[in-house]
Amino acid sequence: MKRKLKVKKLTAKNFSPFGDVIEPRKANRIMINEKTTERFHDLANVDISEHDGFPLINIFRGQPRSKPIEIRMMERHPLGSQAFIPLQDNPYLVVVAPISDDVIPSDIHAFIAAGNQGVNYIRNLWHHPLQVLKKNLDFLAVDRGGGGENCEEKWFTEDQGTVNLVLR
Repeated sequence: MKRKLKVKKLTAKNFSPFGDVIEPRKANRIMINEKTTERFHDLANVDISEHDGFPLINIFRGQPRSKPIEIRMMERHPLGSQAFIPLQDNPYLVVVAPISDDVIPSDIHAFIAAGNQGVNYIRNLWHHPLQVLKKNLDFLAVDRGGGGENCEEKWFTEDQGTVNLVLR
């Protein structure tokens, strides 16, 4: 069984149950460095302290998946948040489902992010791995390092079906 899911535009309001949209809009702005630099302050809640976690700064380079885009699995990170900030101005997809003990295809929400919007997934949120629409898109990723098992994958069974994303 395949379910079609319309992709919604990413906004701070419609994404708030899943985490933070990282963008300068509505940020606390502070002028620094002799007023030559505008700082957009505290854009996301980085949550990495479980099991003596520490911050990791990585670059992830994404490749597009074949179309139609089919969602067959989700993952979550029970010990820390995970942020993705695009380094090129190209739209990409964000696929999430609410925090719960399990995830099924009907739980999934999909958003299209502008190339100047990052996302920060709250700890334990079900999400799909990186979904880019063009080759070689780089993202600065703020992740959690440290002890403990911090990645759980859930593959959907044939009975549960999959989700095909519908782009407009």
